[in-house]
Amino acid sequence: MKIIDRYILKSYLTRLASVFTICMFIFVIQTFWLFIDELAGKGLDILIIGKFLIYYSPKLIPLVLPLSVLLASLMTFGSLSENYEFAAMKSTGISLQRALLGLVIFHIALGIGTFYFSNHVIPYGELKSYNLRRNLAKLEPTLAIREGIFNEIGMYNIKVKKKYGDNDRFLEDVIIHEYTPNKKNNIVIKAERGEMKNEPTDPNLKLVLYNGNRYEEVIPKKVKDRERIPHAKVAFEEYEMNIDLSQFNNVDLEEEKITTSYRMQKIGQLRVSIDTLETNFSQEKEVFNRNFSKSSMVTALVKKEKKITNNVSLPNHLLDFIVTDQNWKKIRVYDESMSKIQNSLRDLNIKRVPFFAYQKLINLHKITLQEKYTLLFISLLLFLIGASLGAIIRKGGLGLPLVLSVIIFLTYHYIGLFGKNAAEDNSISPIIASWLSTLILAPFSYILTKRASADKGFVSLYDVYAPILKLFKKIPFFKKS
Repeated sequence: MKIIDRYILKSYLTRLASVFTICMFIFVIQTFWLFIDELAGKGLDILIIGKFLIYYSPKLIPLVLPLSVLLASLMTFGSLSENYEFAAMKSTGISLQRALLGLVIFHIALGIGTFYFSNHVIPYGELKSYNLRRNLAKLEPTLAIREGIFNEIGMYNIKVKKKYGDNDRFLEDVIIHEYTPNKKNNIVIKAERGEMKNEPTDPNLKLVLYNGNRYEEVIPKKVKDRERIPHAKVAFEEYEMNIDLSQFNNVDLEEEKITTSYRMQKIGQLRVSIDTLETNFSQEKEVFNRNFSKSSMVTALVKKEKKITNNVSLPNHLLDFIVTDQNWKKIRVYDESMSKIQNSLRDLNIKRVPFFAYQKLINLHKITLQEKYTLLFISLLLFLIGASLGAIIRKGGLGLPLVLSVIIFLTYHYIGLFGKNAAEDNSISPIIASWLSTLILAPFSYILTKRASADKGFVSLYDVYAPILKLFKKIPFFKKS
């Protein structure tokens, strides 16, 4: 390695380490404030909080590292250009490409290292942080109930629309799934509002519900009775529940109950999970399609005296299939047909939600898999953009480079976020969504590197107004003048 390569590499790595440390510290502090409701007020040891932040930190690397690379490259090469060091290099025959060579090799190695990190360290950190959060939530059940999602507390699964009042003890729009000893969800309770009453010395959490209904699944011995009496319903104005917490606070913080989330899986595990999910999903759709086709047919309601063949022309009206002059029979067929159609539409609407959720889960697995590969290239692309912009704008320090870095990074981040959201809804392919921001940045980095190598500005004013000037010259009035 030549002296010039060592000098540029040292200047860049010094700035990269400083920027990375600062950005990482900011993101970790943001993470702490994001989860402060889950960590505060539980008497946790500082070591437990530190352990959670350490476990959570690896998933911040895909955000912090690209931003740090972009800002450090802008500052380094902006400073070199501002101090005329690049001019001195060029006078000795060293081009921009030659000056970037050592750092390009470094970022190729960094991309490989980041790929290994995302495939091994990030899933492990996600496994540890998720389960630790889950276990910490059990230390204080009143804080474990979060708005808008189901929260598992002992043998109950509780969802509330809103919490308010002192210590968030008042609840609005409460739904409770109560599990029986056989782990089946046989009881559902819905209430307009509720109140949590928990004394420090009381081993039970007292939950008082107001204005609601209690539904309990009834399973009679006779099959006919099951359709006639599917469940028992009891209305109440006030309903008091005592949730046993004697074993609730006896929590092993190191317990790892959830291990199969797509964020916790490596590349090999993700591939197996995707294949399994797609196979199961296809089978489920095939079964539903077969059952739906059988249940939605109305031909059984039509008399079989007149069969449809390829040689028989179809009537203009469905009821013409029925060979009878009795109107009540036609009306009966019509009513039953409409009933079947309505039932079919209801079945479709019911099945649409789980099918959408299943497809979304598959897409999330695919996105996570592809994002591991994109990390191979993103650092190199952002480095080329930052180095080229730094050579063009000729400004070091934290002023303009910081502004440009934030704008470019936010553009890259939100393009990726838009693609991911679109892929979750199955609007676009998960593969395209994962690579969208990278595919946009690649030609942008090439153009900037080419312009910086040719000592051209970021935007040439001549390139902007020259086509307009040519257009005006074609107008007769301007030709005369």
